Amino acid sequence: MAALAIVGGGLVGASLALALQRGAKERGWTIELIEPFEPGHDYQPSYDARSTALSYGTRLIYQRLGVWDQIAERAEPITDIHVSDRGRAGVTRLDAASQQVPALGYVVENAWIGHCLWQALDDDVVTRRCPAEVERMRAVPGGYRLTLTDGQTLDCDLAVLADGGRSGLREHLGIEVKQSPYGQTALIANVTPGAPHGGRAFERFTDEGPMALLPLPDNRCALVWTRPERDAARLAAAPEAEFLEELQQAFGYRLGGFQQVGARHLYPLVLIEAQEQVRSGLVVLGNAAHSLHPIAGQGYNLSLRDTEALAVALLRSSAPLGDLSVLQGYHLQQRSDQRLTVGFSDQLTQLFGESGRLSVAGRNLGLLGLDLLPPAKAWFARQAMGMGVRER
Repeated sequence: MAALAIVGGGLVGASLALALQRGAKERGWTIELIEPFEPGHDYQPSYDARSTALSYGTRLIYQRLGVWDQIAERAEPITDIHVSDRGRAGVTRLDAASQQVPALGYVVENAWIGHCLWQALDDDVVTRRCPAEVERMRAVPGGYRLTLTDGQTLDCDLAVLADGGRSGLREHLGIEVKQSPYGQTALIANVTPGAPHGGRAFERFTDEGPMALLPLPDNRCALVWTRPERDAARLAAAPEAEFLEELQQAFGYRLGGFQQVGARHLYPLVLIEAQEQVRSGLVVLGNAAHSLHPIAGQGYNLSLRDTEALAVALLRSSAPLGDLSVLQGYHLQQRSDQRLTVGFSDQLTQLFGESGRLSVAGRNLGLLGLDLLPPAKAWFARQAMGMGVRER
């Protein structure tokens, strides 16, 4: 009986288990999902819950996996995206109606997505080892041997490393990463605006760094505010009234006066790309494979497209589980999507992080051009919706 071990049961790992479980049952494969922190059986809403922007393309994937209807119960649709450069004329607007989709994307709390995914797993196929953690892993004939922190060992034909951007196992396996620091820190928090957000998302570029406000249920907004490291630390420690006043100055009054801010978290921003994503019997997936700047909202959506492509490649193949040629074929198929998405996110970040006069003039002309040229706007919208490479 072939065995697959998924190291990391977060959103990417759980999505892969869900995508594989029906075909795995037919083939007699076993799936081990190894995760240190089990999602709660009873979902509890929280003002401070972290959230993820799901593209329209991600909605289609979750529809195919049969979990979208449940996820949608607490998903806030993005009906419009307003992109602007503070204090300058460059503005462009995207709306769902002109793209002929019900929403450009959706913002959902991570805990709710995880809850929905774990509830959909079939216990007859997926063994959940939780709480559990892999201490080390090594290649053995026919696959990998995983040693858990409690001393247990697990042999598998295919190991999928989905344990996040700071994966210690990736380093342990000698997989090199390319790191490109942005010299910025993202401040993440939920805020309450004074006016209804109406499903609008905002991308706002300032001389100090870009910011995004994404609509959440209960008229909250998820804030991603990129600042220089010291400035971000100062804002994280500032009294609430002082923080809201500075946020108001940077964002403006398109959503009225900000009323409340929740817990603030800081994340140094680095573009991380694993230089190997497949070996015989091994796949590196999710943030362990590529971690992107959050301002463009592309990271998780790219990871989910990788996840679906991997599941399709494995289930379509008659080769043994973990066969290198199958895994290389998967990676080759996804390489163009990864390059385009990483490039789109990185170039957008670099472009709007520049404060020189020529850069400012160029990006404002670009924003105005997007607003005036329907084909250019349609291309930009397709990137934002996660549909720039593959038609689904």
